[in-house]
Amino acid sequence: MRAGDGSSKPTLYQVPIGAVQGESVNLPAPAVLGHIPAGSGQVCLFDALADQATSKLFLSKVAPEISCKTIRPQEGEQSNTSLIIDERYILKVFRRVQVGANPDVEVTEALGRVGFGGVPVPVAVWRKNGTDLAVVRRFERSRGDGFELATASLREMFNRKRPPRDCKLDFAADARLLGRDVAALHVALAKAFGAEPADGAQLATDMVAQLDRVESGRLDSAGIEQVYGRLAASDDLGMAIRIHGDLHLGQVLRLPRDWMVLDFEGEPARPVEERRRPSSPLRDVAGMTRSFHYAAGMALREHGVSDPNLGVLADAWAVRNLNSFLAGYADLDEAHRLLPRHRASRDALLSVFELDKAVYEVAYELSYRPELVDLPIKAVERLLDGEEHLSTHPTGDNFDI
Repeated sequence: MRAGDGSSKPTLYQVPIGAVQGESVNLPAPAVLGHIPAGSGQVCLFDALADQATSKLFLSKVAPEISCKTIRPQEGEQSNTSLIIDERYILKVFRRVQVGANPDVEVTEALGRVGFGGVPVPVAVWRKNGTDLAVVRRFERSRGDGFELATASLREMFNRKRPPRDCKLDFAADARLLGRDVAALHVALAKAFGAEPADGAQLATDMVAQLDRVESGRLDSAGIEQVYGRLAASDDLGMAIRIHGDLHLGQVLRLPRDWMVLDFEGEPARPVEERRRPSSPLRDVAGMTRSFHYAAGMALREHGVSDPNLGVLADAWAVRNLNSFLAGYADLDEAHRLLPRHRASRDALLSVFELDKAVYEVAYELSYRPELVDLPIKAVERLLDGEEHLSTHPTGDNFDI
């Protein structure tokens, strides 16, 4: 298959195949790949990761030192396949294979070497000819991921019809802690991979390339490109480091004392070379601030109530928590040296990255959930409407460090 990023490179997928004589009645229909004749009967071919016995065989190849009594698939939407082993380990099998090091493995191994504990460091990695195919990590028990906890907070607020600060599940303290932990992650990434002055022209080029990948006539492409183009002339962009690249509330787990950040593969629609390229840490920050707006919009839609007061509450929740997140990020002094020197530059760059993220979200929703595409389209329009001052935080509590 050809890559979906517009390049001519083939796209490689990993599908471990199991085989059983006759029909396999215990497999879900999507896991059955087909049948081939064998003697007087036939052999059923299936996705080996859909069956417990063949999954154990696969694990024995990836990590032969790990014994396994039970193995089950991890629930939830994901582009790869993750299997939980004896509730102690998690095996992640990369379905879309990138030749060479997988960014998720590469980054977490590097962070482990510098002693950063806020990511799941690999226990075992399965490589063939220098290409990462699967990784085993310890299975972390948590209160849930950030999106789950945010959604619970929003539901309580909608049910009580009270401001977020008056609700038992108010998310603000968690958001502030998350901001601090993301700042610590960026400091560790700079230590592990180094830091260099951000290249505004390169940032703009990557943003325009992503805009060109969006098949929609509903975006003001000329206006968006004009905003991106200003990066090339800026002399206050801070530093570029290796970043997460697809940071949002669904990529973080709430552990008893802190947050753990998951999945460093980056946005799958972007070429892997672009995902590995150093960028401003504010790109990750923008991904998270967009995620607060997204969580509020999704929860409001799912609540199914047209009460305008709930829309006001949803906006208040998003602003309260994204500002708490930014305040937590600002708590870590070591992160300051990675950012633009001046507050106006920080606010402006953060808003440009929010625009870039919203454009990416339009592309994602058009491909997978077209019924939700109005959420990021409205965000793009809102960001363009305010592009003269490029501030997306209506309370005035901008990124103050």
